[in-house]
Amino acid sequence: MVGKGPAMPMDAKKYEQIKHKPGFIAALDQSGGSTPGALRQYGVPETAYQSDAEMFALVHEMRVRIISSPAFTGAKVIGTILFEMTMDGQAHGKPVPAYLWEDRGVVPLLKVDKGLEALADGVNLMKPIPGLDALLERAVGLGVFGTKMRSTISNASKTGIQAIVDQQFAFGAQIAKHGLVPILEPEVSIKAPDKGDAENLLLDALLRGADAWSADTPFMVKVTIPSVDDLYAPLIAHANVARVVALSGGYSQAEACSLLAHDHDMIASFSRALLEGLTRDQSDAEFDETLKRSIDAIYQASTHKTTVRA
Repeated sequence: MVGKGPAMPMDAKKYEQIKHKPGFIAALDQSGGSTPGALRQYGVPETAYQSDAEMFALVHEMRVRIISSPAFTGAKVIGTILFEMTMDGQAHGKPVPAYLWEDRGVVPLLKVDKGLEALADGVNLMKPIPGLDALLERAVGLGVFGTKMRSTISNASKTGIQAIVDQQFAFGAQIAKHGLVPILEPEVSIKAPDKGDAENLLLDALLRGADAWSADTPFMVKVTIPSVDDLYAPLIAHANVARVVALSGGYSQAEACSLLAHDHDMIASFSRALLEGLTRDQSDAEFDETLKRSIDAIYQASTHKTTVRA
């Protein structure tokens, strides 16, 4: 049975913003495997750096430029998911989480997964996350509010999808013990041949997990924009769920915004779609204007919904 919902997390002001404020969550959490692609999109070729340290320094520079932009504030960007090295870095003389919350009004969140296992039974489970408790303790100390972890679904395998959801909830319970709000991210590939069937199986599994959730801290869910409008409405309404957010999943910004606008009460948590059009060689004015247009478009899709299609 679903009760009245979990107790309020430790930081009530951040919870209120994440739970209720209009806006969207930015995903600035590209890790080692996805960082080269993010830098290429930003106009930085792989020949521009010779080591991982140089690569991460360049992507940190990009992220600080983004979060420092005039348009990147809690007025429309309610939260931001960070890569671990970004969380541990500095922005304008402050730890990044403190800068986000104190100077920009944006709730800091943290990516905690360490990548994916090989494809099996139609899904990619997460690899083990060694040292997770220590990482979570450090995140709490830096003022991080919640976490995100991603696994992927390529086919409508009932057993594979259940394994994904079981793993997500197991890690979620471990995270919640630290007073952090976990974001479960079981991503259905937009290229899955049976995407709609996979999403139906995923919804059923997530609802069973939500009913069984017993932590005092609520959880969130990050999913692919569904093939059927408002498919995740029962999950959004669940007492144990703080919010359901959508990833862009390889769609262009225009496609992702158009699709998301038909899903009521679901907000964006875009990465590639947010960074679209940003390049390193733009002037600050050009960069800020491009980012402002993206933020405005994603905010509009997250907050101003259209009539559900037949």
